[in-house]
Amino acid sequence: MSRPAKVAQYLVRLEDARCEGKWDDVPELVRKVRKHSTDRLCLTTTAETEHAIIIASQKQKPGSRPATAVSATDLDVAQLVPRLLGAIDAETTYVEDKYQAQVCVGWIHWTVGQYDDASTQLPQNVETELGQVDQPSSISEWTRVCSLKAAYLKANCLARNNERVAALAVFESALASLSYVWSGEKGRKQLRFWAELFLTEFCMLQSQALERGEKTLEDPNSLAPFRSWAKYWEVSKAQGSPLVGGYGFRGAVPRRRVWNEYYAAISGILQQDFPFPTGVTNVTNEASARNQLRAELKKVEIAYEGLLLSETSFPRADEQRQEVEDFVGAVMKNWSVLDGRDWHEQDLGPGGKEGLSRGILDILYRSATKTFHSTAILRYLFTVHLSVAEFDLAFHALDSYLEIVKKGKARVDKTGHPEASLDDDATILETISQAIIALCKYGFKDAVEKAHALGVELETMLQKLPAPLPNSPDNITTLDEEDGNGVILHPRITSRVFASSWQAIGISQAQWSRITFDASVRTDTQSKAIRSFQKSLSPDNGNPTDARTLFTLGLLLAEQRELTAAIDIVKAALMSNRKTAEQSESGSYWRERSLIPLWHLLALLLSARQDFIMAARACEGAFEQFDDPTVLFGSQNLQGAFRSEHLNEAEARDEKSKGLVDEMNDLEKEGMIEVKMTQLALLELLEGPEVAVNASHELLVLYTRLFSGLEPKAPATTLKATMEVPPKSSAGTIRTLRGTIFGSKSEKPPPPRRVGTGESGTGTIIAERPQTTQTVASIATTATTNPTIHVTNGELGDSRRSRRSSSVRSRRSDSTRRNSLRKREPSAQPRRATSSSGSAPHIPSSLDGDDYYTPMADGAPQERADFFTWSSKGDTSRQRSFSKGRGLSRFDSTASSRRGSTAGSERLVLDSLSSPNPLPAVQFPKEQVKRQRQAVLVRVWLMIAAFYRRANMFSDAKGAIDEAKTIVDGLEGEVAKDTSGSVTLRDPGWGGKRSVEELWADVHSELGYLAISEGEPYVARDYFEGALMHYPDHPSAIVGLSNILLDIYSEALLPPPTIPTITLPDGQSTNLMPTSASPQSPRDRPNGTGNIPALPSTPLGLGGDSPQSIKPSPSVDETNNSSAEELPPPYKAISLPLIDRLAARDRAYGLLSGLTKLGTGWNYSDAWFALARAHEDSGQPDKAKEVLWWCVELEEGMGVREWNCVSANGYVL
Repeated sequence: MSRPAKVAQYLVRLEDARCEGKWDDVPELVRKVRKHSTDRLCLTTTAETEHAIIIASQKQKPGSRPATAVSATDLDVAQLVPRLLGAIDAETTYVEDKYQAQVCVGWIHWTVGQYDDASTQLPQNVETELGQVDQPSSISEWTRVCSLKAAYLKANCLARNNERVAALAVFESALASLSYVWSGEKGRKQLRFWAELFLTEFCMLQSQALERGEKTLEDPNSLAPFRSWAKYWEVSKAQGSPLVGGYGFRGAVPRRRVWNEYYAAISGILQQDFPFPTGVTNVTNEASARNQLRAELKKVEIAYEGLLLSETSFPRADEQRQEVEDFVGAVMKNWSVLDGRDWHEQDLGPGGKEGLSRGILDILYRSATKTFHSTAILRYLFTVHLSVAEFDLAFHALDSYLEIVKKGKARVDKTGHPEASLDDDATILETISQAIIALCKYGFKDAVEKAHALGVELETMLQKLPAPLPNSPDNITTLDEEDGNGVILHPRITSRVFASSWQAIGISQAQWSRITFDASVRTDTQSKAIRSFQKSLSPDNGNPTDARTLFTLGLLLAEQRELTAAIDIVKAALMSNRKTAEQSESGSYWRERSLIPLWHLLALLLSARQDFIMAARACEGAFEQFDDPTVLFGSQNLQGAFRSEHLNEAEARDEKSKGLVDEMNDLEKEGMIEVKMTQLALLELLEGPEVAVNASHELLVLYTRLFSGLEPKAPATTLKATMEVPPKSSAGTIRTLRGTIFGSKSEKPPPPRRVGTGESGTGTIIAERPQTTQTVASIATTATTNPTIHVTNGELGDSRRSRRSSSVRSRRSDSTRRNSLRKREPSAQPRRATSSSGSAPHIPSSLDGDDYYTPMADGAPQERADFFTWSSKGDTSRQRSFSKGRGLSRFDSTASSRRGSTAGSERLVLDSLSSPNPLPAVQFPKEQVKRQRQAVLVRVWLMIAAFYRRANMFSDAKGAIDEAKTIVDGLEGEVAKDTSGSVTLRDPGWGGKRSVEELWADVHSELGYLAISEGEPYVARDYFEGALMHYPDHPSAIVGLSNILLDIYSEALLPPPTIPTITLPDGQSTNLMPTSASPQSPRDRPNGTGNIPALPSTPLGLGGDSPQSIKPSPSVDETNNSSAEELPPPYKAISLPLIDRLAARDRAYGLLSGLTKLGTGWNYSDAWFALARAHEDSGQPDKAKEVLWWCVELEEGMGVREWNCVSANGYVL
């Protein structure tokens, strides 16, 4: 072999030995290279020095880090450095040899701890030093190793002097050296070692800089080190040598620590909503930035979780796996953002939010296998199971959590030694509060009972804890109590936790008062709930501006007829915070959406005060707060006209055409439907049921827009009814449908017209209709619309409406039923007179002693603040109430402190509307969502049927009820096919509002009232009986049936004839039964027929046909007396036997007595009024009088609709 060949061979072998880390072979190879090649002095000297450095480093203790300095004597720096420097100066041929020697000089200084000298001697970068090389691709692998080594050593020297930013700049400039690692060729041992060392130090240094604020996550290159690490991880796997967990080299941090820092950095970008950093990544236009952020987060999450769980063993009972719990905590923080209101389904990729939550559940269960009784993981399982509507599993996790926590806290109190694995007091209180709210929001009686028990436990815990931290920083705070060892076992909780805890306690008490059948404790429970809300709103250590607590307290006071206090509280909540610049720039209008139930509650409260015009304006305010109808409903067609499918699909894909309603959940949409239903109820009250019938089409159009998945079908009778019955005010028909449903601030109603004069000669103000009426345009489009819809009860019964215009009496004449929605005047002199002929109702004006609403001049701006300039301290006649003296003074700690703010002198800052909801958004199954929407549709149809019925359009009412029946029949079939067992005909399941049996009862009850309106009481009785067969506690059905039974007892309703009537040729009908001398007719004589002599009972033409032979009909008294001894034949009976009448009366009493003890009937004035009649018929006038006074008090504080229609979730906003 020739000499040059030997030299080349030895050089290759020396390169391989250095790259593979075979340092024992280096001295012999150096000797052979020197022997055969005298011009490679620089190379051989460098290799010898590197060997010496490795040998000196290996003499260190095994536990020491590589960065630990070696003593200068062990390395003999005094001889090695001058010899290397001389070789560098003498080298003029081989550039790579010179570069390697320069790096080796710096390595020597760094090894012995001379970091300043090392930083000076190290070359800047490989591109500068090797710029003379013609072909960069021919650079040897060891030269590339040296370039990585130089960058690492130089950055490490800077970092030791706390120059982290300069060190990061060195790393960033050397990233190009890693291109050889990404090339696809498998690097050898030393290249992999220094590449991993380089990337590890780069990532950890970046993490430290981010932690200290020297770098920001908003930097486009903030994730560059971590992405390079992930790329190195992927390339190693592709090259056939996948990296595993553990340590990459002696003394380094664990590899999973780098992934942990990566996960922390990308989690920070997500949680702080920073722009997606694009450094060292391939940004594709096909996916949005959020899609890429979500994909990258998931990739890092999988990598870190795999390493963490594989390297973690199951702990002993006295051990804790803090890193696992920290990881789970970070995962849950990310989930709370991704599952929040700012991220949409399309941002999360396949599976959407439900798929996201299912993945989190898998992580939680895998993490539970590496922990022992982790309270944090159980708490997270409760939350995430709740979000995917797995309520049973969620509350099983909660029960386990509470069991562990209670035992742990008892153990801590006994021993005095805190346990790090237990949650602190504030976390426990928040978790129990969330559970109470979830139980009250989505559960029924059993769930509310459990919530009440949890509320008792929560109250006991609060009483044992020290006083919470005050809100004001000026207050003097006492120190936390310490035990004998100076350990604080129960630190003081914050005012926010204190307020949310008492809010949950109040909700549990209020909900229990509505559910419990024990009437004796209901009032006491409601009083406790009010006191709990007062503590939650305490200015000292509560949250006095929490909108959810203000709403719940206002609703509870409204149910207790504390109208003045309730109105002040709701007005304080609505006024306390105006739009900020940040809120106005935000496109989601979260605050305004949260205020819709408060506007609705204000409307009902004003209607209970008989301020119907302002109540109608409050309903409009719920929509007008969004400034423009297109903000709320988008630019889609709102007229209800027919559009082809492809146009609807194209419009749905257009993001610009969408409105806020497309982002709302079903509970928010249901709240909007309820506001619209209240608008129509007010319209019926102000202008009569015929106008409400005309406007009812708007309700169907609104439902179609909100729940576009279910196309409502308008009944064929809608157009007919609209045309046959003209509206009472033609002015109300000029506006467009868009303006009526979605009226904006620019479309204000014209001022009332003055027509004629009253008896006193003063002009009477006739108010225009509210912005809810049907229009000519909508009438024209109804023929081309092909909608289809369905809803539940709400206005099922007519009995509540039948007493709104007069004092409490046992019966009403049919002539006043038109104006039956009008409330009774509580003061001594009636404020308005109701026409007995059913003419246009008298509109309140200044003549009535009330300054209800003074219209502004044309063109004058009208703001929503008009509501709040109306003073609750107005005319004394309006303030005079049966429940006088129970005003705001009783609630000094809450509403009385807000009087100044309601007057505009002081405004609170309502902070809680922008705070996150205490519960996650629940993703119900599609089948259940469909059932809930159909239940809402049943309510819509039944309300429309009630409008038709009160307008005497009986065939149209029957058509609307048939639509509701069709929907309920379909629901029954779907529930019967359900195999999960979570939904039955009597149980709608978690989150359900009304069961199928209740919906059937609603339909039968409405059919019963329709039959009463048609003069068929016995047909109505059958319908009411059918309703009670489906749902025995149905309020309106019980009242309707009880009234019929009491009519039977009092003989106001006689039994139907056993022999059918005969219509005579002149059109008159005659009854073949004996006539009654009783004065109970005209009901007893259908169609008002006169006394026609009864036909003889013997055949004509035979003996005894003379007038003298015809026996006179027995009198009623004779019949009654004889019935005690012997019942007459059915064809001779003119009344029911006494025993049957007594049974009817007693059954009515039993039904009503049970209903008024239930939470659904304790404040149902119709039931109490019927019960008073039952007492009166039973000969108990004192009880009847007592019940009637209670009925009067209930009527005093009754709104135009039931209070529970304000919120679909009971008392939870």
